[in-house]
Amino acid sequence: MPDPKIAAVFLDWAGTAVDHGSIAPVHALEDIFHEYGVTAPRPLVRRHMGLAKKDHIRKLLEEPYVQEQWTALHHAPPQESDVEAMYAGFEPQMMEVLAGYATVISGVVDAVEAMRARGIKIAGTTGYTRPMLDRLETMAATQGYRTDRSLAPEDAGGGRPFPWMCYRLAMDLQIYPLFNCVKIGDTESDIAEGRNAGMWTIGVTRSGNAVGLTESDWSKLDPEQQRTLLDCAELELRSAGAHYTAETVAHVLPILDEITERIARGERPR
Repeated sequence: MPDPKIAAVFLDWAGTAVDHGSIAPVHALEDIFHEYGVTAPRPLVRRHMGLAKKDHIRKLLEEPYVQEQWTALHHAPPQESDVEAMYAGFEPQMMEVLAGYATVISGVVDAVEAMRARGIKIAGTTGYTRPMLDRLETMAATQGYRTDRSLAPEDAGGGRPFPWMCYRLAMDLQIYPLFNCVKIGDTESDIAEGRNAGMWTIGVTRSGNAVGLTESDWSKLDPEQQRTLLDCAELELRSAGAHYTAETVAHVLPILDEITERIARGERPR
């Protein structure tokens, strides 16, 4: 019979563990579209955040506003070859941008250590590529943040919303059952990944994609502005199916206590 406690927490990276506001991928994607003479508005860029980055570019090229610009400029709708060409240019740009946005979000290190003290394993999933993730892990480690193992989409045969990274991590870390696990992330695709894997899900609001602000910019807002943004982010993540929401990873420990109690009562995530 499964042990009635949380076996593992699966953490997203950008916007959840590092890079408050998930700024790095937005800048890199805006830049690569600009190079092709096309404007990708920030709300559209953020709409598809959390996906594998090639999928992200593909989704943006499918957006009518972006596709109309592309067709007018290039005299043909975007093709898969355009996705490949843009992605080839995006990857080195992203590698350069990462260095400026690898700061571990406040409270994450302490929260993760508290999870480990409870016997919880820490796994990581991302929409970044393996080279991007390798660099990010190295920079995060100097700040005291490490997972037991993290995977990129290509490590598991595909990214979100599919649960393949979670399944592979469960096998690698010998985690079972997945209904005793929690996925924490800041995007709709994170929530879909966790639910598709059969996990409890916690959506991160303040530090994530829905608010989209650095920690410094967030601190400059008055309480009413902050509350409005948090409410909107919570609504977005709840609508995506999140079982719970929290401002940052630093705020999830009481939620993990509640989930532990529900597991002990025999409840399963639905």
